[in-house]
Order: sequence, then structure tokens, then C-alpha cells
Amino acid sequence: MNLSTMTRFEIETYIETLTEKMQKAEMMGIENEYRVIERQILIAECYLVDLSKIEKGKIYPLKDSPKHYFKVDYLKGIFAWGFFIGGEESESAIPVSLLKL
Repeated sequence: MNLSTMTRFEIETYIETLTEKMQKAEMMGIENEYRVIERQILIAECYLVDLSKIEKGKIYPLKDSPKHYFKVDYLKGIFAWGFFIGGEESESAIPVSLLKL
């Protein structure tokens, strides 16, 4: 499966399928499978993001953590490289689907 060659509809359908699998894993209490599928969805969602809307040097809140912010230095593929505001880590990369645009 190559997400970069799929249409928007195909990616959305793929995400729906993964979401169903993730819900089943959660109901069955299979934590590790749930987390793997959660990451697969996160990566698939990156291909639905319009990368031209991400500005280098801008600070974005994170979707699931609105109190955490990430400053984008540059993009490489589906990852935004930069720094967490208030973080002590060096440069980090996060999937662009985590950014609240």
C-alpha cells in the first residue's frame, strides 16, 4: 500500500477501515494492536494535509494537545521538523497531521 499514490477518497476509505480495526482492538483489549493502528491512521492523515498551508518559522498548536506548541523549521516529506516550545529536546520531527492548522 503506497499512500502517496492513493486518491483522497482511497485514503479516507483506508482510514475508515483502520478506525474500525482500531475499535475492535480496543474492545478486545489488545493495547499494542490499538497503538499500531493509531499510528497508521496518523501517518495516513498526513497525506490529506495541504503542505502548502504549513509556514516555516510559524508556531502551531498540536491537535490533541492544545497546550503544547511546535515551531516548524522545515518540511521533509510528511514530517515537520523543528522544536517543541518550552521543550528541552533538540530538533524533532512530527507527522504533519499532528499540527493544528
